[in-house]
Amino acid sequence: MFNVCSVFFFYSFALMSDLESPPPPAPAGEKRTCPEDEEQDLPLKKQKTEADHGNRAAPSQDEETSCLPEEEEACEGEEEEDGDTFADMMKHGLTETDVGILKYVSDHEGFSGILKERYSDFVVHEINKQGKTVHLDDVSVPADTEDDDVLTEEQKKQLGDLQLYKNKEGTVSIQVVDDTKEKRTLIHKAIKTQFPGLETKTEEKDGCRFIVAYHVAGKKALAVKASTAPRKHFWPKNRGSFCHFVLYKENKDTMDAINVLSKFLRSVPNMFSYMGTKDKRAITVQEIAVLRITADRLAHLNKCLLNLKVGNFSYKNHPLKLGELQGNHFTVIIRNISGTGEQVHQAMTSLKQTGFINYYGMQRFGTTAVPTQHVGRAILRNNWNQVVDLILKPRPGAEKEYLVHCREEWAKTQDPEAALKKLPNKRCLEGQLLRGLSMYGKKNIVTAFGLIPRNNRLMYIHSYQSFVWNTMVSRRIQAFGLKAVAGDLVLRGTEEAEQHSIHDIVMPLPGFDVIYPSHHIGDGYRELLSADGLDIDNMRHKVRDYSLAGAYRRIIIRPTDVSWDVIQYDDPRISLVHTDFEKLENKPAPVFNTEGKYRALRMEFSLPPSTYATMAVREVLKLDTSIKKQTQLNTLWFN
Repeated sequence: MFNVCSVFFFYSFALMSDLESPPPPAPAGEKRTCPEDEEQDLPLKKQKTEADHGNRAAPSQDEETSCLPEEEEACEGEEEEDGDTFADMMKHGLTETDVGILKYVSDHEGFSGILKERYSDFVVHEINKQGKTVHLDDVSVPADTEDDDVLTEEQKKQLGDLQLYKNKEGTVSIQVVDDTKEKRTLIHKAIKTQFPGLETKTEEKDGCRFIVAYHVAGKKALAVKASTAPRKHFWPKNRGSFCHFVLYKENKDTMDAINVLSKFLRSVPNMFSYMGTKDKRAITVQEIAVLRITADRLAHLNKCLLNLKVGNFSYKNHPLKLGELQGNHFTVIIRNISGTGEQVHQAMTSLKQTGFINYYGMQRFGTTAVPTQHVGRAILRNNWNQVVDLILKPRPGAEKEYLVHCREEWAKTQDPEAALKKLPNKRCLEGQLLRGLSMYGKKNIVTAFGLIPRNNRLMYIHSYQSFVWNTMVSRRIQAFGLKAVAGDLVLRGTEEAEQHSIHDIVMPLPGFDVIYPSHHIGDGYRELLSADGLDIDNMRHKVRDYSLAGAYRRIIIRPTDVSWDVIQYDDPRISLVHTDFEKLENKPAPVFNTEGKYRALRMEFSLPPSTYATMAVREVLKLDTSIKKQTQLNTLWFN
């Protein structure tokens, strides 16, 4: 655990975890101590809903896994746009300068290239809490527990009939072939575990020992009645309650994937837990845990699903928790690069040795003409009419037709019920807000807004915090470059203060529980928030959820496990990565033409949680990584 200290002249510093508050500012020269931040990108204090994720009681498991087609929800962002529509929408999207992303750490010469031309150009493997990179390399179902193995299928059938009162004899006798105490104990345990309501005893007959199963006297209520469904999903007591597995997904975000799994399993999404969400437009591999769903049922889904595969099953007694991962390992393909071999070498060497500015990436700010940080600012200012207007007003750029009609209806009538009728599905964000306005009225917007799921609501204010952080970090790099200066906030490690470097410096996300740099960048925070109508000394909100505690974040990140090569290819449509699924299917790795028409940079690196790989790519290319700019590059290349 890191503490904090003042560094050479006076470095006011604190770094808090999401569960603890930082100390108050100390007088000049006095040391400060505080637990190390885990680079949590949600600086508000952790809620029980996250910690308890996946721990709720299981619903009925009487339904078998189904291969019915998944339902499609007509919500914003879930459907794929065609190329022309998407490109038109991106004409009105954000660029990096719009969200404070301005500076670089290296002076190497940049070069052009196309990021995420195909979703397979971006591959993410989770690094679990043991530090192991997660792969899907085994889809077999683990053998059942020892208790199950001691009973034959015929014996299980007889015991099942006895349990359901179908056996007129009233008992089932099982001869013990290998008559040892250990074997008898296993059989006793297996019967009691797998067939509740049955009791066992050992009897001797004609020189042989038998284990006799019978109903517990006076406890018929414990037995399963014949009218109930067969016990297809009985859960042995000695099996871990959670099935942990690896989820491999293509071009689908984590929550969408979990929704699909829950529909096929006829379960509910909150039965699943995970350590972090992964990108949609990518191939990603991560650990998931689910409460009381067998590996066999999960494995059956591999026959049903497209772009999703599950495997590497195991049973454990605990779920997964958000933030437990150590990071992610990335394989990124940058297509059609213009850089020479020397330019690539300089860029990648700089990334490996120095790193990149730890900006919040473009994903944090939305893709439409209405940036999420603008909504967040309106929430923090208690301007609820503006919040509604920003979310529901018509906006430039292409959108799904039903959303266009919904926005037009709202602008024309300000009638939430009329606008809601334009939506085929009411569960999208706009639908939830309109439903709230319909239920509680336009004079009670705070309550109406509360119908939007909490994480979605907090996304807006976190986006505003991220915008402020990006902007102030750009100003700090502009003012002082890559050296630690008096007034910076820095981590305290084992080194002497004089040896602190740019990699130790952190900057605060604005909130009521942080301190700010004591040089003029600290004053810049106050000026920026004041210009947005906010008081830096009063970041507590009337609605507790929207009170900003703040957090700290390193300004420079140095990736680990960095490697790269330049590959040549002729067909822009082929995949340039050999995925876990292709390896499972014994498909050959891609073969590259050394005289290929196009050149691509294949780079690999590992990052800690809550850092953005696109910002590492940005540092290498020195190009705007926004979808707007990348769409323009893509269009130019194909034209």
